[in-house]
Amino acid sequence: MKRLAAFVGLLATAMTSFAQNADSLALRRLSDDIMWNSTCYDNLRVLTKTIGHRLSGSPEADKAVAWGKAAMEAAGADRVWLQPVDVPLWVRGKETLKVQLDGRFQQIPMLSLGNTEGTGGKLLERELVCVADLAAFEQLSAEQVKDKIIFFNYKFRQDLVNTFEGYGDAVKYRWVALNKAAEKLAAGVIIRSVGTGADDAPHTGASRYYDGLPHIPAVAIGNISADRLAAACSRSKCKAQLVSNCSMKGVKRSYNVIGELKGAERPDEFIVVGGHLDSWDVGEGAHDDGAGCVQSIEVLRALKASGEKPRRSIRAVLFMNEENGVKGGYAYADSVKATGEKHIWAMESDAGGFSPRGVGLEMTATLKQKVRSWAPLLEPYGVYDFSQEEGGTDIGPLKKLGVPLAGLLPDSQRYFDLHHSANDVFETVSHRELKLGAFTLTAMVWLADQYL
Repeated sequence: MKRLAAFVGLLATAMTSFAQNADSLALRRLSDDIMWNSTCYDNLRVLTKTIGHRLSGSPEADKAVAWGKAAMEAAGADRVWLQPVDVPLWVRGKETLKVQLDGRFQQIPMLSLGNTEGTGGKLLERELVCVADLAAFEQLSAEQVKDKIIFFNYKFRQDLVNTFEGYGDAVKYRWVALNKAAEKLAAGVIIRSVGTGADDAPHTGASRYYDGLPHIPAVAIGNISADRLAAACSRSKCKAQLVSNCSMKGVKRSYNVIGELKGAERPDEFIVVGGHLDSWDVGEGAHDDGAGCVQSIEVLRALKASGEKPRRSIRAVLFMNEENGVKGGYAYADSVKATGEKHIWAMESDAGGFSPRGVGLEMTATLKQKVRSWAPLLEPYGVYDFSQEEGGTDIGPLKKLGVPLAGLLPDSQRYFDLHHSANDVFETVSHRELKLGAFTLTAMVWLADQYL
């Protein structure tokens, strides 16, 4: 009996080793094809250089939808369609900010925060009140804040190695600070940009007014200007002059772009991979999130090129309106709920086109353990971190439907140098890093199709 048990154990070990070796070879074939034949870098060049930035509701976003449909078809999708999404239309318009530096008004780079209301094109000149953080602001009386422009000079924490953790700490100054100032009847808000760049590029991003509060203007300035302005405020009283025309302009019809490879064995079970097609109206949205879009399209191309049909149906979704509303993510989840489609895995790429380092997991502990058993297959490609709890904004609504979520985790050190700024352009993307990210998405989709 002991000999039989030992033999069964050895046989199981051998079968496991054989399966892992077969999986390793299959992933190597996918990797070789993507690194040699991928179209994702060329697709990103077309998206960024012929269309550029593409805020939802803009003419450029409309062009991006048409581009996405054509790219899906060229990748070999069995079916491509547009899913209607009604998106908020926010328009920036012309804007300028001048502040007193060394006793005279000087214009500095700035960007209004997304979804905010500007000055209606009129000059708003007010005294500046500089605070280091929200705690310092809370110490100010209503009289000290009323009718002033509050400058929140909160610095992105450099001691946090994971810059997404730093972003989570600092991004409240785009959301909470604006409303805290409005509660005390401030005239406007300036924030130090939520970014790590050692430059003067301002970073925009979504904000939102709390119900019942005044819609005061809010803008971001770059790190160099923030340092200069803080120093000036420490020496003497300063004023700011703001003119901005940004405003919400209602709602506009747009679309998610969806491409699908039909499954050979279980066509009514779905695996989803995606990125968001919209971007802010500065730069080219290359990392945020053109990279995620072209990587998702590449998953379809690579699987099609392999010649082996997936067991389940694989969908690539280019979501619309992640940046200032997540309407595309909710529209997709609503359609899944309405149709009762069975989704077994959803994965998102929305953290830049840098070298992949891991995969975040939002799912049950049992499923996490299973997925983490795949880690040795990804280690040769530099992907090792499966410890983080991370999915994605656009696939987030699927979590309520019980869908396991995963998120691509690239190296984060440079992302917030570029994020939501004019620096997010095609030239900052490495074709090798982009393709490695595309491979990681493809590998995870392939493994999910095989083993979930």
